[in-house]
Amino acid sequence: MTDSIRLNASQAARRSQAPSPESPAEQPVRLLGWLCGIGIGTALLIMIFASLVRQNWMTPPVPMPAQGPPWELHVHLNGGVISVLLWLSALLAAGGLLAGLVAARRGARGPIRLLLIAAAVAAVALTVLPPAGSTDPLDYAAYGRLALLGHNPYVATPLYLRVTDPSFGLSVPVRWQSQVSLYGPAATIEQYLAARLGGNSMARVVFWLKLWNTIAFGVVAFVLDRLLRMRPSARLRAHLLWTINPLLLWDLLASGHMDVVAAGAGVIGLLALGRQQSGVEPKLWRAAAAGALVGFAADVKIDYALFGLGLIWALRRSLPALVAAAAGGLAVLGPTYAWLGKPAIAALFARGDKTTQDSFYRVAALTDSRYLLLFAALLFVILAALLLWRMPPGDQLRPALRPALALAVAWVFIWPYTLPWYDAMIIVVLVLYPATWLDWLVLARLTGATIANIPGNPDGVPGHSHALKMFDVYLVHYMAPLVLLGATGALLLMIVGNVWGLRPEINRAPAPSHAGPRAARTLAPACGPAPG
Repeated sequence: MTDSIRLNASQAARRSQAPSPESPAEQPVRLLGWLCGIGIGTALLIMIFASLVRQNWMTPPVPMPAQGPPWELHVHLNGGVISVLLWLSALLAAGGLLAGLVAARRGARGPIRLLLIAAAVAAVALTVLPPAGSTDPLDYAAYGRLALLGHNPYVATPLYLRVTDPSFGLSVPVRWQSQVSLYGPAATIEQYLAARLGGNSMARVVFWLKLWNTIAFGVVAFVLDRLLRMRPSARLRAHLLWTINPLLLWDLLASGHMDVVAAGAGVIGLLALGRQQSGVEPKLWRAAAAGALVGFAADVKIDYALFGLGLIWALRRSLPALVAAAAGGLAVLGPTYAWLGKPAIAALFARGDKTTQDSFYRVAALTDSRYLLLFAALLFVILAALLLWRMPPGDQLRPALRPALALAVAWVFIWPYTLPWYDAMIIVVLVLYPATWLDWLVLARLTGATIANIPGNPDGVPGHSHALKMFDVYLVHYMAPLVLLGATGALLLMIVGNVWGLRPEINRAPAPSHAGPRAARTLAPACGPAPG
């Protein structure tokens, strides 16, 4: 009798340890996971291939060094085909991200290790290939070269290089050859260092700039992973929005935009305050470090001074901490602007009255209004105030995140001059905020703006037919403005109705230790759910 009881108990234990069949509720999540993996993976492969054959579809030419990096593939391809593939990749990326984010909202954990490996491979590949999707890094390299030659890039223009340094000046974009630098002093220092390391090779200078961007991107991914490691679905969402997001990888790493450095310094500055307990004074060294990091972000790109307002809000009840943060920020900003003088300060306002070609203000024919800047500033203040009033609280132990996110959203959604890589300012904080329908609006904005900026300059793309050029004009002047306007309108409706789609975070617990090594190792493919 005793042996029979023991046998039945043993069989019951084995049955409890065996992997249970997948429930009907988990099947849609697994499907979403596969769609996520296929969409993101295909998009990244297309983007890497387009970067590899950059000289076939982008101008100006960028001669490669005799010994890389960067490297390229010499093949003859139609530039119009590359443009169509890149448009397709952006749609695939958006679809994959959407599927993954829905899966994360339903409690999926995802194969994080596989995701991180894929992101690292894609980031390295895009770093060691020529800059694709934008000519901005060529401008950065030109400003660094000017600084290396002893000229102030806030006074001298890249046209000087086209005249006096033909081997380097060949790759200076004609469109911006008469434009002085519009970036902060820290960006100029970064460009100068890249010019020293890259020598007389434009490609090599840009490689160093892209390498630092990739390091900053990876540091943010690592910080997010560590912060969210105990919250599996939030961890997956953060990596989808930042680490493995093909749209961001294209706009920041493939295109070589320095916004990623500013975004990384800014969010780490916000986090440097630590978790603030009620009634406990913030540590002064933390406040000073936070101020210095946010000051550095603003020193790269002045837009990130908005993160400083988030710090002020978080420290408003502690005068010593507020003073320490201000001192940290001024210790970075003061010397660099004093060194480069008034021209560097004038650069802060150089784009104040300009609009991008895909701005939604074009829908209302407001781009030529002399009052556009005043109107946009008023809308920004109103939207920021509404967001601060209505947005869900988020992590109340990190009070700087919510105001920084609200101000970034208001700025990027409303300001007339924004480009897709500006959305990094939103996403780098959004990943630390609870999942809401704001995720969808940011993804819609990023997708529409990225598609509108592909291929960049259709007139310079060999193989672009008249029909493709007209389609590109339609994307830039009609499709993208409507998408951006729609996202802004939806944001206003969310605020007015106070409907954010906030739901409790679902985190599927990992398999218990007694379930055996086989069950513990089981993970769903792509972005699917964890078992059990």
